[in-house]
Amino acid sequence: MAKRKKQLTKKKIVTAAWKLFYRQGYDDTTVDEIIREAGTSKGTFYHYFDGKDALLSSLSYLFDDKYEELLPKLEPDGDSFEKLIYLNQELFGMIETSVSRELLASLYSSQLITRGEKHLLDQNRLYYRLLNEIISQGQKKGELTQSMSSYEITKMYALCERALLYDWCICNGEYSLKAYSARMMPMLLHEIREQKE
Repeated sequence: MAKRKKQLTKKKIVTAAWKLFYRQGYDDTTVDEIIREAGTSKGTFYHYFDGKDALLSSLSYLFDDKYEELLPKLEPDGDSFEKLIYLNQELFGMIETSVSRELLASLYSSQLITRGEKHLLDQNRLYYRLLNEIISQGQKKGELTQSMSSYEITKMYALCERALLYDWCICNGEYSLKAYSARMMPMLLHEIREQKE
């Protein structure tokens, strides 16, 4: 119970911070504003984060929260390939409308040079666990290829998403991330779908 409460408190801080970063920019957002938006105290904030900069690496938490929100909407017996495309579309729609491209670029940059924890690659994240589960089920149902392991397919999916996000960032968001991904992800992942005769 206490662990769940801590997770919820941290989640509130992360959500409040990214909402403010998107609305008014990272540089113009103060820790005090984040605390106020999250409805928490300064002591609680600093218990979880060393400062505002530490929140940059928390974007992966925000992504996982989106997946948690989407879990109940997934049809248990639905097609696995379609589930993967749905998750991508929903996540990219959220990113396009509520995550600053500059901060997304900063996150990717920090993950390239960090010697510490690489949040985006943490296999314990809900993101990887959910993808692995969907892919494993798809393989068992004969919807996805068994010529690759579920781990390899999960890695391929994550790689495709990172590539699309990276391109969107370096192109300064000159196109719709969600619309472009709707066209590209099915093509990029075509090989994992078991072809029906």
